[in-house]
Amino acid sequence: MIRAFVSGILAAGTLAFMCSTVAYAEPEVVAGPSGDPECFAPWTAETKFLKFPKKEGPYRIALANGYIANTWRIQMIQTAKAYAAQPEVAAKLKEFKVVSTGEDVPAQISAINNFIDSGYDAIVVNAQNPTAFGPVIKRAKEAGVVLVAFDNILDTEDAINVNVDQKGLGILWANWLVKHLPEGGKILEVRGVPGTSVDTDRHNGIQETFKASGKKWDVVEVLGKWDDPTAQKATADAIAVHKSFDGITAQGGDTGVVQAMIDAGHKFVPFGGETENGFRKFCAKYAGEGLKCSSAGSGPAQVAVAIKTAIAALEGETLPQTVKLPLAIVEDPNFKEGEDFYPAESDNFFVGNSFPTCKINFSAQEIMGQTKENQ
Repeated sequence: MIRAFVSGILAAGTLAFMCSTVAYAEPEVVAGPSGDPECFAPWTAETKFLKFPKKEGPYRIALANGYIANTWRIQMIQTAKAYAAQPEVAAKLKEFKVVSTGEDVPAQISAINNFIDSGYDAIVVNAQNPTAFGPVIKRAKEAGVVLVAFDNILDTEDAINVNVDQKGLGILWANWLVKHLPEGGKILEVRGVPGTSVDTDRHNGIQETFKASGKKWDVVEVLGKWDDPTAQKATADAIAVHKSFDGITAQGGDTGVVQAMIDAGHKFVPFGGETENGFRKFCAKYAGEGLKCSSAGSGPAQVAVAIKTAIAALEGETLPQTVKLPLAIVEDPNFKEGEDFYPAESDNFFVGNSFPTCKINFSAQEIMGQTKENQ
């Protein structure tokens, strides 16, 4: 009896150890390239490649979003749901869950912890802060949960990051203004959500480029939160105080920024901005009056690439630890109706919402047919 009892304990301990070994299995660092090098492009030549232990599907995948009070985030949620609903993707998913927690970083961390505790296979996250997630990243790793961060990424090598070159985007906008303002000038910089990696990287790219140009710049910063009404009010207030600007760069809410210029009777000036449909409509309409635009960014379909990456990791594919996505760029005078902007669609719709290299594309109707609510 005692021998049987002890044997039972040993057997249970062995089983627990085996389960623990499976749960704690870490990805191997392997040689590249990935199985789909056009989609899963490494950030640099030095980016390491990972291979996670293969799991049998279908999978439970969650999206832990933070901030949602702007059109990019809303469209991102809708795009995630649209992608998960596509037949070839849905066949690989047992469950797809979406939670948005607002600007509260602890609330987003708590949501990720809940997904880990609930046994999800992978969690996709648009992080409110790049450095605050250390403990939950460790928990995900120990639980064998694949963690994929996109857009606002995580400052870690224990998660896969999927992003465009956000600092490079700030550099591109600033270079546009340097090109069109050869003597320098007074610039309105409409920033995004404070504390996020996207806002910080884009801002640094802008500021460093201005400094490197050797020209004299007077930059006025306001907070637009990537949101049209917020950016419009911030711009209107800045014009009321400063009267005139020689150029503008905005990370989002760009349609609102131009509307504020129109309402205030401000002259049209060179503008480096995002990819909102309304902004591009304005750029095409007023190009002859001085609104010379560079419209560049990454559509909300980034989330679809992140989900695709999570599935590939669970299927045991080789992947770069940081995936670099291409920017969607159009600049004056090349704004083409029906290709770069769509008069019949909402001003708030982000154009360039596809990644052909990943075979990811959506119609406006496919996206707008989804809701922004948690599910």
